[in-house]
Amino acid sequence: MIWRGGNSDSCRQARIAAATAAAITDRPAPTISGLKDRSAAVVAGKVRLKQMTPSEPSASGTAVAIDAAFAVGPEVLLLALMNDDSNSASAQGRLEHLIKALPPESRLPSYRELQQRYRVGPATVRRVLADLTRRGLVETRPGSGTYTAPPRLTTSPADVSWQTLALGTKAGLGADLERMVTPSPADAISMASGFLDERLQPLGLLAAAATRAARRPQAWNRLPAQGLSELRAHFATETGAALTAQNVVITPGGQAALSAVFRHLAGPGDPVIVESPTYVGALAAARGAGLRLVPVPGDRDGMQPQALSDALVRTSAKLVYLQPRYSNPAGTVLGRHRRREVLDVVVAHGAFLLEDDWMRDFDLGQPSPPPLVGMDDDGHVIYLRSVSKPIAPGLRVAGLAARGPALVRLRRGRISDDLFVAPVLQQIALDVLTAPGWSRHLGSLRRALRERRDALVGAITAKLPNCQLFIVPAGGVHVWLRLPDSCSEPDVVARAAAAGLVVGPGRMCFPGEPPAPYLRLSYAEADGPALVTGIGILAAVLDDSP
Repeated sequence: MIWRGGNSDSCRQARIAAATAAAITDRPAPTISGLKDRSAAVVAGKVRLKQMTPSEPSASGTAVAIDAAFAVGPEVLLLALMNDDSNSASAQGRLEHLIKALPPESRLPSYRELQQRYRVGPATVRRVLADLTRRGLVETRPGSGTYTAPPRLTTSPADVSWQTLALGTKAGLGADLERMVTPSPADAISMASGFLDERLQPLGLLAAAATRAARRPQAWNRLPAQGLSELRAHFATETGAALTAQNVVITPGGQAALSAVFRHLAGPGDPVIVESPTYVGALAAARGAGLRLVPVPGDRDGMQPQALSDALVRTSAKLVYLQPRYSNPAGTVLGRHRRREVLDVVVAHGAFLLEDDWMRDFDLGQPSPPPLVGMDDDGHVIYLRSVSKPIAPGLRVAGLAARGPALVRLRRGRISDDLFVAPVLQQIALDVLTAPGWSRHLGSLRRALRERRDALVGAITAKLPNCQLFIVPAGGVHVWLRLPDSCSEPDVVARAAAAGLVVGPGRMCFPGEPPAPYLRLSYAEADGPALVTGIGILAAVLDDSP
């Protein structure tokens, strides 16, 4: 073996010292079973290793080798600690660990020496060192070799205060939605998220669909920007309206669809009418688009038609946002007696109605009414249907249906946003939605959610007598809980989190000032026993409230 750099005699002496320390190290007692006599003798230390063949020593032997080698140079230290590991990933990890232990600007052994010590090919050595170079851990000096990176100069913290003036202010980018989508701590009971936990996701269907989708010829190619035609046709058929695949645009999730409608069908400063309370994501998207929120009150049967008419007259708004099915957070369903009246009001004022049908798969009892878009013949209703809630949060696929010039504007706007949705995700969504096991999964899902809802409602009734449930929802994944007027909602949320319970603050769901303290409690992530425990925590927090 050839050593480069440094005094050759001293290097040889250090190398011999390192090898000797490794060779005379006591070996662990041999294991009787599974070892041949010769192997057991080697393990027991009865066979003296050659001095020129360093092997992996015990902890004490390693310390001796390091002390002897480090006195001469870092190359000896590096080779004294290497072992014969043929796994490239393990080799990279061990080499990275050793490099971090070496002084800055220490020369590494040659490629050939690294190959011999690790018993890997030259391609593996090149790949490992190239990766470490990209990460700034080593550097190559032409004609000299490879060295550990020089020390980084200590600098003062970056001064980004200049950005304050450059950015100015931006309304609508609050922290409510960010907090809502942030996963809860692993040891907490989560009653804040509307996404299903893995126990309720169709993981088997997803795995099979993903395998098939990845093998399809067009899985990684470019589709028409409007989306996979079969998936668009499926979404169109689901509406029950006279829509076809040509009326549907595929988007990367429901939130992207909301943002597209608010940005491309309205302009900054325009009014948009929303129910109060409503989905925090819709409020965030509307504020981000610079729209002016106009709240309209609702009751147990959803949005009030007369209040909607008054708001349209007063503001001349051309866009209304509505969740007719199990609204978030209240859980209401737009009453059958109101559906035609609400649509007639929108038509009379020449406005669009964005129907967010986010809970179409979550009937926990009798079927809810069909979408409003099926009652519209003239393109007033823009229909949104996402699969992230019923399938899995990571499957960011949704369909946006419209007619006429609005469809053209949405399609072109979506192209300007991000061109198109990954074909493989669209194919996975289609395969799951059309799989024979999808309907069986929905049946199991609904039973599980019904049990969770009943456990949650029962615990609230028993343990929170001073709180009021707005309604017991017939579907969806939330209940809307009014706290006593004497409670401070932010204080209750914070103290519950400190006790291991994560809940949704009600104030985030109001476009204006909340009329009372509320909590949005979800049963999508936690099971029945955990929900009961969570309500016990909440009861203790409320009992301690001033």
